[in-house]
Amino acid sequence: MTESKARPITLQEFDDRAALAEALAERICETLERAIAEKGEAVMAVSGGSTPKLLFEALSKRNPGWVNVTVSLVDERFVPPEDERSNQRLVSTYLLKDAAAEATFVPLYQHVDDVDAAAALASGKIDTLALPFDVAILGMGTDGHTASFFPGGDNLEAATDPGERRSVLAMHAGGAEEPRLTLTLPQLVASTMLVLHIEGGNKREALDRAREPGPASEMPIRSILDAVERPLEVYWAA
Repeated sequence: MTESKARPITLQEFDDRAALAEALAERICETLERAIAEKGEAVMAVSGGSTPKLLFEALSKRNPGWVNVTVSLVDERFVPPEDERSNQRLVSTYLLKDAAAEATFVPLYQHVDDVDAAAALASGKIDTLALPFDVAILGMGTDGHTASFFPGGDNLEAATDPGERRSVLAMHAGGAEEPRLTLTLPQLVASTMLVLHIEGGNKREALDRAREPGPASEMPIRSILDAVERPLEVYWAA
């Protein structure tokens, strides 16, 4: 019997989370600078949660040419930007300040009553950007979700379909407290620089499980690992 190989990654390990933030910020800025030099602008999608706060702080103090950078989100909760759980609020607080205050921000949340209508509006706005994304930074939960690709999500199959043509979809899932808006798989894996940023032993263990054989519906980060053309870059700190 032939043994199944683990899904491939390239791993950057750090003992210190601040060191990870500085190294990843430097790498991101180099990528943004190169994109600006080549096409006059750059586009980046970032994730929410507590993990990227140090990264956002490190980025805000650098200047790759933020006036030429458009920032959006990998996913968002369907809550207004003043809500404490809003990813837009997180990005505004920790990233879009100091030098990075000059960047343009394109939200996924839209001021409409229905999350599906919001997804359609957000998809249209994403489609006007200079795609593909030059940088996309993913996070991951211990359940193996990334973006808002949640196990059991009502739109999981569509969102992780390599042929999906919509850029943003709504997602309802038991693992999410609110309805979500998420970039779809094709937009993410087309990114010039796609990185998974995780911290802590529990996240590393979850990634190790996700790399083993099994359905993407069970641990949706597998949909990313399976779709990228080269091993996924992972930045991890203990």
